[in-house]
Amino acid sequence: MPRVLVTGSAQGLGAEIARQLVARGYEVIVHGRDAARSNVAMAAVPGAAGFVTGRLDSLASTRLMADDARRKGPFDVIVHNAGTGPDQPGPVRTEDGFERILQVNVIAPYLLACMLSLPRRMVIVGSDAAGHGSPDVRLAGPEPWTGDAAYADSKLLVTMTFFELADRHTDRPINVVHPGWVRTRMGGPGAVLPPSDGADTPVWLVTSDEAVPRRGGQYVHRRRALPIHPATRDQALRAALVDRLAAITGEHLP
Repeated sequence: MPRVLVTGSAQGLGAEIARQLVARGYEVIVHGRDAARSNVAMAAVPGAAGFVTGRLDSLASTRLMADDARRKGPFDVIVHNAGTGPDQPGPVRTEDGFERILQVNVIAPYLLACMLSLPRRMVIVGSDAAGHGSPDVRLAGPEPWTGDAAYADSKLLVTMTFFELADRHTDRPINVVHPGWVRTRMGGPGAVLPPSDGADTPVWLVTSDEAVPRRGGQYVHRRRALPIHPATRDQALRAALVDRLAAITGEHLP
């Protein structure tokens, strides 16, 4: 039975992805940012095999989460759904000194990718906001700062990070998926898709042996590989980004 870690699975899209994978017979480990949210995740995903706990807005907590995950692994698949949205009235500095949206959405997934064994498949839940992002590999944040701009930058930078990982490991499908505008807490009540529809393509990338899920380094929406920001294919920019992330975390991408 394949073992899968789904981060950010206490509610919304992550919980729905986890539920669909449990229904398909996968052994699913869920994730919450603290003990209370991990318990919520277990309740939201009946049949989950266990949980890991850790905040992503702290390098120390993300390391503890990775240690917890290593004890529950190794994993055949990792679905990285955890993240934060643009609804932040101003820049917030974390305890590590980074803007919170960039730390949660870019630095933390990089650190987890470095610290966990590379799975057979990896799915990163991204966003079409990446198409509007700026590839500022310094991770300085947009000027002037807006939540939408910081979010767009973060989704571009995380896509660049995992396209770099995919190019290093062409034998393991590592893909970024845009689930659409989903009715979750992040998507809001005006979103057009229920979580079940938003989960369709991420679950398909985990479970299918069709052509697209067998390849890596793709931006996938509605089961189709689509073009995205040209910076995602710029090897020099990607190298500069992962060098910066390595300097921040002290960890190197496998």
